[in-house]
Amino acid sequence: MSEQTETSHPSGTRIALGIDPGTAIVGYAVVIARGSEMSMQVCDVITTPAKMALAQRLQLIYEGLSKIIATYKPQEAAMEELFFAKNARTAMTVGHARGVAMLALANSGLSVAEYTPKQVKQAVTGYGAAGKEQVGEMVRVLLKLSAIPRPDDAADAAAVAICHLNTASYTRDLLGYSR
Repeated sequence: MSEQTETSHPSGTRIALGIDPGTAIVGYAVVIARGSEMSMQVCDVITTPAKMALAQRLQLIYEGLSKIIATYKPQEAAMEELFFAKNARTAMTVGHARGVAMLALANSGLSVAEYTPKQVKQAVTGYGAAGKEQVGEMVRVLLKLSAIPRPDDAADAAAVAICHLNTASYTRDLLGYSR
């Protein structure tokens, strides 16, 4: 796929950045919607070394997301809401990563829509309790990919972008806003 690095986008084209936040792995995907057709521009992960201090890991996440935003010029962004894990420490560090991601988006002039894991699964598979493999397979089908994006964090980020593009589009249509 070709990379789009210009700031202007053809009329009716929407470019959304989906983010699956984490401290060790941040999934990201840039999905392009032209009408009801969607395609993947990029889908990957930012990883941080486990033995690195938290502040430096957060800095890597911020810098990585800032570079992705500068390269692909998304118009919209969406992130998965924090899932409250049984481990409070894990939830706190993921919260830090979410905050850094939000800062990168805000500093780039992007607002962020947030969706629960259930909303993402419902939007992509039609079933709010779908498993990771079901979500990954629907991402593959909806974006006409030859394989499910790997690792799961990348596929989850693509699902967040798809959810946002479908949900935001539906909301605009329902409320009578023009694209």
